[in-house]
Amino acid sequence: MASGGLIIVESPAKARTLSRFLGRRFTVKASMGHIRDLPKSKLGVDIEAGFRPQYINIRGKAEIIKELKEAAKKAKRVYLATDPDREGEAISWHLTELLGLNPDDKIRIEFHEITKESVERALQAPRAVNAHLVDAQQTRRILDRLVGYSLSPLLWQKVRRGLSAGRVQSVAVRLIVDREEEIKAFRPTEYWTVSATLRKATDSASFTAELFSVGGTKVDLPDRASVEKVLAGLQGAQWRVQDVVQKERLRQPAAPFSTSTLQQEAARKLHFTARRTMNIAQQLYEGLDIGPEGSTGLITYMRTDSTRVAAPAVAEARAYIIKEYGDAFLPAEARKTKDQPLSQGAHEAIRPTSVGRHPDAIKQYLTSDQYRLYKLIWERFLASQMAAAVLDVVTADIAAGDYIFRARGQTVRFPGFTVLYRESTDEEAPDQDSDEKAFLPPLTPGEVVTAEKINPAQHFTEPPPRYTEASLVKALEEKGIGRPSTYATIIDTIQERGYVTKVDRHFVPTDLGVAVTQLLREYFPDIVDVAFTAGMEKKLDTVEEGKTPGIAVLEEFYKPFSDTLSRAQAAAPRVQLAGEPTDIKCDVCGRPMVVKYGRYGKFLACSGYPECRHTMPYREPTGARCPVCGGEMVLRRTKKGRNFYGCANYPTCTFTTWNKPTGRSCPKCGSFMVLKKHGAKTVYACANPACDYEEEQTGNDVT
Repeated sequence: MASGGLIIVESPAKARTLSRFLGRRFTVKASMGHIRDLPKSKLGVDIEAGFRPQYINIRGKAEIIKELKEAAKKAKRVYLATDPDREGEAISWHLTELLGLNPDDKIRIEFHEITKESVERALQAPRAVNAHLVDAQQTRRILDRLVGYSLSPLLWQKVRRGLSAGRVQSVAVRLIVDREEEIKAFRPTEYWTVSATLRKATDSASFTAELFSVGGTKVDLPDRASVEKVLAGLQGAQWRVQDVVQKERLRQPAAPFSTSTLQQEAARKLHFTARRTMNIAQQLYEGLDIGPEGSTGLITYMRTDSTRVAAPAVAEARAYIIKEYGDAFLPAEARKTKDQPLSQGAHEAIRPTSVGRHPDAIKQYLTSDQYRLYKLIWERFLASQMAAAVLDVVTADIAAGDYIFRARGQTVRFPGFTVLYRESTDEEAPDQDSDEKAFLPPLTPGEVVTAEKINPAQHFTEPPPRYTEASLVKALEEKGIGRPSTYATIIDTIQERGYVTKVDRHFVPTDLGVAVTQLLREYFPDIVDVAFTAGMEKKLDTVEEGKTPGIAVLEEFYKPFSDTLSRAQAAAPRVQLAGEPTDIKCDVCGRPMVVKYGRYGKFLACSGYPECRHTMPYREPTGARCPVCGGEMVLRRTKKGRNFYGCANYPTCTFTTWNKPTGRSCPKCGSFMVLKKHGAKTVYACANPACDYEEEQTGNDVT
């Protein structure tokens, strides 16, 4: 045994990274995550004994536990180096229980990046296992077990067998159900705009201005009659520039990533799910083999709600900016971010462990996903320390009688941080250049311009959009539902249980999700109440801070919950799941089939259920024909919820494509065309494997 002792971490990758720079002083072993948990076969919580959890060793961990016990007996000293959060603290506590260690001894070490300097500092300052963190994790685990193992049997009885409910997941489903109800209840309102295509006498380029006010009152055009009145009033009017205002606007960079903002931006820019983002981030944190450096941790800890950055990392970033971009791109003072009230002060933002590791310099050692996520983190962090972008914003008011038309233009005087990184939003495409607005020529008050064309346009208000992965994560964070480290699990769970499905990257509740939400909303209003669930998160935070014992939180919650459960078991009716009717007849009994949503999307079920349980795949037509056999191309979904298009004659014909049919036919062979990306260029390509026809997509194409 090495003289320095034993260090226990969660994963082999983390163990390899630590072993590389700790050398022979320490033996590093991995627990492979949690080693003990509540049993799956029963509640596992003794309510009468003060909610005492009944932990058991996780099945399949016997060899790991044996190996850890043997290593601990031989070691002069044992250090527990699990992740720096509630889950990591709980794993360390479970290890003390299994290995016979005293949790009050200084055996716990904590670091937020896996670098030699950070780990050496941690070894110089070991501490006891934090009992308050363990209590908070254990309280959350027991709460979730009480809700899940109590509500699930009720759902089996009232809806159907095999269902389950979760304390936090049920609220996430409610958000999606509520949004769908808003969309269905929405009634569009008509409104109109009037714009004018204008031109200066001395300029060949035209520009656009939109009607802003009439007689000093902001314009309101609810119908065509009001527009006709405007058009009549503009007849013969002289168009003259009334006022020109030019302002400088500074656009500041976004803060470096927290867990939530990383998940949101990876969803928008990379189309990653929250789970995919966290899995890849875990790999980058624990360490990857990057050639001569060996196994190296590339980013700081990825479960954090902080945007704070350590001073040495800021200094390194500022030196890099000067070297690579010049003094103009460096602000006079280092940027400091302000954390949210609930953020954990010891944590840092997610950042590269060294900005000197340029993504392109290590690209050859990373997978495509690892490279893209690391590049996103690296660019966001470096940009967060760069100078602001400077924009020139011009607003011109053009008078035509009593009517004022307003034109806006915006140009970039100094790009600042935008040379490296631009943040996406839910409303715009990730590659949209939001800094360059409509062209506006130099204008002078009193100058006469010519109206080439008046453009009235009818519009209708839009319903609120369905949640995407990014906007759902944002809503969960804003409403205090769960914590950023749990978002990936929440989103995975509600899809796996068949409560929601994804349609074009947007979440849609299934019939099952709607039915379960309605049942819980009526009989368990607190369980699916946003404010109640957010309040519970705050109570768990007070447990972590040592202000409230976990048992007090459990006692306060359980008595009213238990009473409500008893009433629901007696009073709640059995739920009948409706389905969308079709003209398709059941092959078994001849009754109509209905469309229902399941874990993997839509399927056809017999309307005679439960007497007849026959189901069939739902085949959503696309209007395209298979280039191989001529069969109908239909929309299908993988088990992970990804859309693809396949021949309806499967399994006789196995032709499939990931690309959506566009409705256009190939001029060469007559098969259907799809849109494909070739780098930055988008092309129409023939779906027929035997045909190589392609044509470039133009800006006027509509598919």
